[in-house]
Amino acid sequence: RLQLHSSCFFLLCLSSFTFADVYQLASVVFQNNHLERPATHRLVIFGKERGLPLPDVKEEEVQCAAFELAFNTLKCECIGDCASFCLVAVLLFDFQDRKFLPRKRKAIREVIQEVRDKNQRLQCFVCVVYRHKTRLAASLARYRIKYKLPSIEFILPESMKTKEWRSKRLPLYAWVNTLKSSLDEVQQVLKSEGFLQVKSIGQLEGQTFCRDSHCGDILVLPAHMKTQLCSTKLLTDHKIVIQDKSYSLGPNVVCSLLPEEGDVLMVGCFSGLTVSHTASLIAQKHKASGNYQPTVYVCVSNCTNTQRAELQKIVITMGCNNVKLIPEDFLSLYGHDKRFQRLCVILLTPKCSMSAVSNPIEVIVTEKGGKQVSELQKSMFSFIRITLTTTKNVDNAHMFCVVPKVLSVVYSTCSSYPEENEEVVNKALEQVKTDSEKQENPKHTLFRSASASLPHSLHLSSQVKSKFIYIVHLNNLS
Repeated sequence: RLQLHSSCFFLLCLSSFTFADVYQLASVVFQNNHLERPATHRLVIFGKERGLPLPDVKEEEVQCAAFELAFNTLKCECIGDCASFCLVAVLLFDFQDRKFLPRKRKAIREVIQEVRDKNQRLQCFVCVVYRHKTRLAASLARYRIKYKLPSIEFILPESMKTKEWRSKRLPLYAWVNTLKSSLDEVQQVLKSEGFLQVKSIGQLEGQTFCRDSHCGDILVLPAHMKTQLCSTKLLTDHKIVIQDKSYSLGPNVVCSLLPEEGDVLMVGCFSGLTVSHTASLIAQKHKASGNYQPTVYVCVSNCTNTQRAELQKIVITMGCNNVKLIPEDFLSLYGHDKRFQRLCVILLTPKCSMSAVSNPIEVIVTEKGGKQVSELQKSMFSFIRITLTTTKNVDNAHMFCVVPKVLSVVYSTCSSYPEENEEVVNKALEQVKTDSEKQENPKHTLFRSASASLPHSLHLSSQVKSKFIYIVHLNNLS
């Protein structure tokens, strides 16, 4: 057995960065989320610390590298009780990438003493690995022969390999912030910068863009055009926002369902970007429909003060003046609070496995969801975790289905599992029906389920008289 602190372990899993901040952030993420094994099965003891605060790292490049390192190692850990786990983790992310060849260094900048000291400590651990590289390579060879693996990548599940293949080919999705610009203006700016507009995603090649076929306010570009896009100032001026498409489906469905004089309530796990997108869509839809300005109410009762402040900052930066944060529990207020008299649509975005997201690292950094890294990797292998999560989601869906004046509930996830989508909604509706029969109050049974998953149309009618709970998810198309 080997007693090894997580920061030391991550020094063995070298990435393409040499900055100490990458290893420190990755080690804390790993320490907080690694799988706890029974004492008889532990080959590596990482320590008992949990819930460690994440280091304050501002650079997005460093965040991406650290979360990717943590995610990949956690992903490898969940393969099973592998006797060569440490070997697999080390060699998968170092030996396979560099063959133990010297690392190519970036341009050297002036290094402060604190950073120099960190790098010296890191170098001590690196030297230990290099001393044993021959033994490590031999162990890897024996492992591959034993399990008849052409390469170490073959140990990963087929679904994971497919997802990684897809993530490298995903285009860039950016929604237009109509509170600061318009679709026409953004398209004209792109064309003036040399971008060519094409008709479909299949035609994206080089400096091109097109409109998304499902969400009218989203533009799609080749992934390698992000740097070129930044040069237009559309991103820095918050006229467009890059975000995974899975987070845009719910707001678009809500917008299509909302009547002329109706408000929206958002409940669950979401970032300030998703709140701003919802507010932008609704404001644009009702801009010419009279004096009434729909309000987006956001439940933040489960958020910390820091999270609330960050969400509020993003909303203000995006130019949203139709968003109200609700620090109290909504169900304790509804019925006697005059603010909710016009509430018509609820957007429920529960915690889920995010199994339909192909590029989880990008999502974590963009959505500021570092705490979700454990769900991203563990849910791929643990049906028990999905069951525990969906039990709570059923309760949430059930509670919001019995709010009398609400016309529609949009249940939106980033999961491809029926256990986190249709089955949750069906169980919630069964509970509503059972409760209403016991109370001899049949009005709650008016709610019915309807699927709005891609590739079906997201343009739903707001004139429907029956109450629906809409299930919105990506079906692995992200």
